[in-house]
Amino acid sequence: MSRGKRFNQDTANDRVAERASAEKTRREFLQGSLAVTSTLLAPQLASTKAWAETAPRRPNFVFFLGEGQRYDALSIAGHPFLKTPNQDRIGREGIRFRNAFCTNALCAPARAALLTGMYSRSTGALSNQDLDRPLPSDIPLFTDLLRQAGYAVAIVGKVHAQNGVEERDWDYYFGHNDPSNNYVDPLFKEGRKGKIGPEIQYRNVYPDDLAVDRALAWLEEDRGGRPFCLLVWFVAPHEPFFRPRRHLDLFSETVIPKPATFDDDLKGYPGKPRCFVNAENKLGTTMPHPACGSLDGVAKNYYAGLVATDENVGRILEYLEKKNILEDTVLIHGSDHGYFLGEWRLFDKRLMHEPSIRVPLMIRYPKRIPAGTIRDEMILDVDIASTILDLAGVPRPPQMQGKSVLPLANSADSSFRPAWYYEYYEWPNPEAVRPHRGIRTEQYKLIHYVMEPQEFELYDLIRDPGETRNLYGRPEYMRVQQSLLERLEALREKIPERAAL
Repeated sequence: MSRGKRFNQDTANDRVAERASAEKTRREFLQGSLAVTSTLLAPQLASTKAWAETAPRRPNFVFFLGEGQRYDALSIAGHPFLKTPNQDRIGREGIRFRNAFCTNALCAPARAALLTGMYSRSTGALSNQDLDRPLPSDIPLFTDLLRQAGYAVAIVGKVHAQNGVEERDWDYYFGHNDPSNNYVDPLFKEGRKGKIGPEIQYRNVYPDDLAVDRALAWLEEDRGGRPFCLLVWFVAPHEPFFRPRRHLDLFSETVIPKPATFDDDLKGYPGKPRCFVNAENKLGTTMPHPACGSLDGVAKNYYAGLVATDENVGRILEYLEKKNILEDTVLIHGSDHGYFLGEWRLFDKRLMHEPSIRVPLMIRYPKRIPAGTIRDEMILDVDIASTILDLAGVPRPPQMQGKSVLPLANSADSSFRPAWYYEYYEWPNPEAVRPHRGIRTEQYKLIHYVMEPQEFELYDLIRDPGETRNLYGRPEYMRVQQSLLERLEALREKIPERAAL
């Protein structure tokens, strides 16, 4: 079976119908991409010095990205024992979104969505496979557009995107694209002004500590008056869950509570489809990840990693305060995807259930965002790029599929996003999670596993926030079910499809 067919398991009739209806949309998308690229990615119209002298003052940016940090893995979100004072500060002094989501709960696709503001379906970055192939050159990253507008741009830490986005023009790069998340003697590549050097191994150092060391050193350099955009993307708390030595005994006395569904007998669980039951991502009962043998071990190491992450966030905040530029800097904190920690005995992500797709998202910028703002609108990873460009005063290219969340800083908007589309492609994969797509509204979620035999899940998230009662096929929900299926296809048709990378 070809790879393209593995990713898209529609019936032949569905594919013919979709191809006919979407061909015009795809042509318009590609033509728009090329037109925008010819202007937005052209050489700068003026020198950096001239831009700095004539343009109004623009904010700096620091974008902290957690690796698999759940939406509730913050003390500001009410976690019972995890303390994250530095991350909390961003939300306390800015805006916190309680319903933020990723559109493909897998590392590389999620990071591509963050960088491009586009869905996996449109970038072709569908999976964690073939990471040596770059994103299409006609799709700009938001950092490309910032750099053209006069910003100095840098990325440090775990990049884990197609080709590590090494081919893009970074003022400073200190990253790795290692899917094994090597905490011991980590490997990094370093580069400046678009030229990336060879991979070098660093011994006896925690990778996130090292990345932040390099970030602080770069911030000390002379950038000729340019504002900066710094991406600080962490390895922790991703498996294999190594702790820094300073936290060896952290949480040793903590009792990890079992989620309500931990002891459910999935093989006889009412309503859960076989695709869900047979996935190979169960704590202590499946073998692709030996580090995931017990809830106690996984959870404590996971939370210890987040404490280290919070410390490194604090180091950056302390530097910005010391240099008196904190108030001139937009701070963004998010995560590429969520993480199961024992729900239905699961670990990892991929599936379209709340622990996997919900992420933290907070933005601090007192000049435009009132402190203590909390919003419940549904926000997506594809919104981040547009939001950053909006804050920087840089035009948003039309092919970006997200939208700026900045208006929500001033007032809530119940119509901001009534529904959104999710799709997971990677197959085969170590966890045996099958390709699926779905739609989420404020009340309902419908999941469609697309490989034969096709299966479905349907939940009323208001009555059943834990997603324990699958309503698909129940007579009393047939009208809701049909409406969601139709809306799912309508959303899908609006997202142009690009060939898999």
